Amino acid sequence: MARSIEMNPNPLVQYLNKHPEQFTKTDLIKYIEDNDIQMVNFRYIGWDLRLKTLNIIVNDRDHLDAILTAGERVDGSSLFSFIEAGSSDLYIIPRYKTAFLNPFSDIPAIDILCSYYTKDAVPFESSPEYILKKAHEAMKNETGYSFEVMGELEYYVIAEKDELFEAVDQRGYHESTPFTKWSQLREKAMQAISQCGGYIKYGHAEVGNFTKGNMIYEQNEIEFLPTNLEDAADQLTIAKWILRTLAYQYGVTVTFAPKITVGKAGSGLHIHTKIVKDGETAMITDGTLSDVAKRAIAGYLDLAPSLTAFGNTNPTSYFRLVPHQEAPTNICWGDRNRSVLVRVPLGWSGKNNMIKHANPQEPDIDFNFHNKQTVEFRCPDGSADIHLLLAGLTVAARHGLQMEKALEYAERTYVDVNIFDDENKERLSQLECLPASCFESAEQLERQKDIYMKYGVFTENMLNWIIKYLKNFNDQNLRAELANDEDKVMALVNKYFHCG
Repeated sequence: MARSIEMNPNPLVQYLNKHPEQFTKTDLIKYIEDNDIQMVNFRYIGWDLRLKTLNIIVNDRDHLDAILTAGERVDGSSLFSFIEAGSSDLYIIPRYKTAFLNPFSDIPAIDILCSYYTKDAVPFESSPEYILKKAHEAMKNETGYSFEVMGELEYYVIAEKDELFEAVDQRGYHESTPFTKWSQLREKAMQAISQCGGYIKYGHAEVGNFTKGNMIYEQNEIEFLPTNLEDAADQLTIAKWILRTLAYQYGVTVTFAPKITVGKAGSGLHIHTKIVKDGETAMITDGTLSDVAKRAIAGYLDLAPSLTAFGNTNPTSYFRLVPHQEAPTNICWGDRNRSVLVRVPLGWSGKNNMIKHANPQEPDIDFNFHNKQTVEFRCPDGSADIHLLLAGLTVAARHGLQMEKALEYAERTYVDVNIFDDENKERLSQLECLPASCFESAEQLERQKDIYMKYGVFTENMLNWIIKYLKNFNDQNLRAELANDEDKVMALVNKYFHCG
């Protein structure tokens, strides 16, 4: 989507006076020379979903040109468990548009995200970043539509309890200082993320807050703006690194874990999606949700059981996906309804000019609000493999656009009530359920894997590895076995505390 350079907080954008997707090697060398940058950090994602780092001191201009041209070598078997050690060497090749000024390094440094290539100088087919790219290309080639997404990144800050201005338990939604204690960390993170290229919508305190012993647990959220699919994945990955690094500097802990303790709200990673054609939204027709959007929703719902294999990847994920926790359990969709799996948020579709009503001194405006409409997929959490999750959602959107009787399926799975209310038990019984464990999620991926492999998007080797990995948790009955035994639940939470 078109964005202006004016007021862009990214120092490279301001200095070079061009958008990141236009960055060239010459541009980066110019910025590095003119701003006394002494180090280049290659960043890339491992199977544990964290950003890895290769530090490269700039020796001279020829050396800088060489590393930006040739990249470097890494041991792929140490980064991806499914690569055999005997054939593990991979190249990491920098993607210039991802370059950003490192906000933490004492040595002036530029960080650049990299793609993986094999010994034959071709993209590594099972790299999550390349799978995402293939998913988007398949969607554009087969349907003519492109995909924009954004995430809602929820997390807890955990620190020593402050007796002053204590917040009300589980009532932290949009709370302000002094009742919320870690808004400054959130604001600093938002500033750093935006300077590193992230497009942020807003940040706020979330519902979850509670005290336990002498510690306070405070939930926050940073929500992004819809942007190009591949960029959205990069931004979420960088944002997690920034939040954790800032938390370390503040002397507190940040966790994206889906389950934090018994009876309290966990953290999700809701994904908003938007289908675009020729730069214009395809989500709205004549002021209402379009058939294109409804077909995509049908695709999300049809593949929802297996999408959990990418978006809910450890046993604690399924302690969050329970009734009455503002997390979905059933495969359905609705407008504004937070008990559904796929939600259609408010879309500024009213006829009244609200800004004119609130500000009578303003002239009448003709503003197209349709571009703000998104569709939200609500079951993923902080354990998600962000690139594979977004690739899976892209496959699901394409699948929905190609599905026979997609509109009938969408109509059948639409709900306009809270399905957990007692009076709606009959409607609830008509809906399919999401998996209740990693093991069940793996079984669903096994059942639907051919859809992900279509057009060469996901590799069978990758999918088989994920299926085996998830089944090895053997957590089919874990929720029932642990029930509300807080000690056992907390032992599980602590095991996966720094997931994602």
